[in-house]
Amino acid sequence: MLNFKTVNILTLIVLIGLFIACWMFSFSFLWFVLIGLIWFLLTALGSGIIGWNYHIKALNSNPSITKNQVAITFDDGPNPEFTPKVLELLNKHNAKATFFCIGKQIESYPELFKNIIDEGHSVGNHTYSHNNMFGFFSTEKVISELEQTNKIVLGKTGLKLSLYRPAFGVTNPRIKKALKTTNLQAIGWNKRSLDTTNLINETVLKRVTKNIKKGDVILLHDSSDKTIWVLEQLLLILQKQNLQAVTVDSLFNIKPYA
Repeated sequence: MLNFKTVNILTLIVLIGLFIACWMFSFSFLWFVLIGLIWFLLTALGSGIIGWNYHIKALNSNPSITKNQVAITFDDGPNPEFTPKVLELLNKHNAKATFFCIGKQIESYPELFKNIIDEGHSVGNHTYSHNNMFGFFSTEKVISELEQTNKIVLGKTGLKLSLYRPAFGVTNPRIKKALKTTNLQAIGWNKRSLDTTNLINETVLKRVTKNIKKGDVILLHDSSDKTIWVLEQLLLILQKQNLQAVTVDSLFNIKPYA
């Protein structure tokens, strides 16, 4: 898969070739525009599709796993209305999950956050604010957001987070630098439910269960009744297919905390 460095090198080589061609022959300037447009499109897509690993090396699935396991992940919590319902369903089906939590939400609902950990699930960093403009933040601002959430979690639980779920799945060179500074491992997904959109329950469920297999990482959000319905059906389907829901750190055999 192409990454940011490779695309930049290839683009530079092509541009140099075009400059030489323009010097030797009559060449249209539109070729430079086309190359620039291709570079922009690849970089824009790569920045928004975490599965490409365009800017950073995220763990998106584990196809080499030998056990019949998948990882269910939840973003944007803890949510006082829906996270308890998620925990109840997971406990009922003896399933474990990973919750990537927003720092502000942890501050607002610290006991609920502790409940997630006490029930055997793992937690990760999902920024402090989950700002809609997060992808445009400076390196320093990204580091500040990640460190602020890490500090909150450390103060309330004594745990030093090691896992990070990119807000909106967006990555870029600034976020790459911030992850290196904070020693956080990015966790992506290969099954995106789109449970926060207007898709109906059945369509969301179909997205996450179609061709589901061991090693998959499923993205959900503990923020709606739709997700609660989807989760209940998903757990039943996993049971029928003899697939166990585990934390992402178990799936990838890594440590969730430093």
